[in-house]
Amino acid sequence: MIKYKPLLGAIRLPFLPLTLSCVLLGLGAAVWTSGHVNAFHFVLALAGAICAHISVNVFNEYFDFKSGLDARTQRTPFSGGSGTLPNQAEMVRPALALAWGTMGVTALCGLYFIILRGLAILPLGILGLVIIYAYTPWMTRNYFLCLVAPGLGFGPLMVMGVNFALTGAYSWTALAASMVPFFLVSNLLLLNQFPDVEADCSIGRRHIPILFGRRTASLIYNLFLLLAYLAIILGVSARLLPVAGLIGLLSAAVAIPAGLRAFRHADHIPQLLPAMGLNVLVNLLTPILVGIGFITK
Repeated sequence: MIKYKPLLGAIRLPFLPLTLSCVLLGLGAAVWTSGHVNAFHFVLALAGAICAHISVNVFNEYFDFKSGLDARTQRTPFSGGSGTLPNQAEMVRPALALAWGTMGVTALCGLYFIILRGLAILPLGILGLVIIYAYTPWMTRNYFLCLVAPGLGFGPLMVMGVNFALTGAYSWTALAASMVPFFLVSNLLLLNQFPDVEADCSIGRRHIPILFGRRTASLIYNLFLLLAYLAIILGVSARLLPVAGLIGLLSAAVAIPAGLRAFRHADHIPQLLPAMGLNVLVNLLTPILVGIGFITK
């Protein structure tokens, strides 16, 4: 165990609470629509989601090391990888095994729910597995896929997947709720790309800050913030989300300073770092607050 302790860096433990936040949102939607859930099924869905997040993180570490990107990236607390593999190259093979292993656990959890609930959940599972493996080596070379894939994974796929696993059915409520992390998590990765523009460009990545510049990317970032909060308001207006879900709007007190700073300091990374920290907070708080709204009704 001591030998493999460095892999904790590749797992990126500080980022895993994002999964809990999105899973709790799916749980809230399930409780609100069905009235009760099976505790074992929730734990299993949570385990599958956490393993999916670990897998995509470790695949990212592996592919960034193999491509040479790690040697060119200036790391920040929010971007540039953990530095685990460049510092301890003997961990490359164990890291790859960990990435495949956790992906396998996610697949097994999905298989359980397919057997329990039927094939209707299969499309979500297949698309989720594709994103886990393909995001770093392929999707980062297409600016649209690079933008929406993270939000798709943590939004519709995770929130609706958890909701389906717990209720056995798709619901418009879960879809409406999933739009919140869709826009926010897409934004999380978008802003984290700002410090890596030159390094990413050197290995062939083609995301929005590279193609259109950081200032334009900051406008898209602010648009996605607006759309996340608009999703809450429209969801409540359509009675797909509870009125209490409007407490999710409280995180705008953090999002507005993040958006303003992202626009003002788009090309000045040291001054941008506080916005990146606020961005993480927005991603964690907003789904949790909306989830609390479900439970309080």
